Amino acid sequence: MPKTIARLLGLGAYAVCGAIIALYVVVAYISRRTPTGGMDPALTHVTWISLGGVTLAVLATHHVIGKQLLEIARDGDIPKPLGAR
Repeated sequence: MPKTIARLLGLGAYAVCGAIIALYVVVAYISRRTPTGGMDPALTHVTWISLGGVTLAVLATHHVIGKQLLEIARDGDIPKPLGAR
């Protein structure tokens, strides 16, 4: 893979992390309790916790992939592949 492509893909993976966080904040804002309506507080907390777990898993995945791609862009090759010990 060319170094420029790897660098762009790595930075794109980190940009997606920002978009995922923004999407989580929007969903949390929409699902909060308001004086004129909104969700039940118990359902609000369940929504925040369940989406928070999925969000953290996707963020961790994008972080690992982005880190590996930026390492490829810097060195031209990675010292050990993903999952190697």
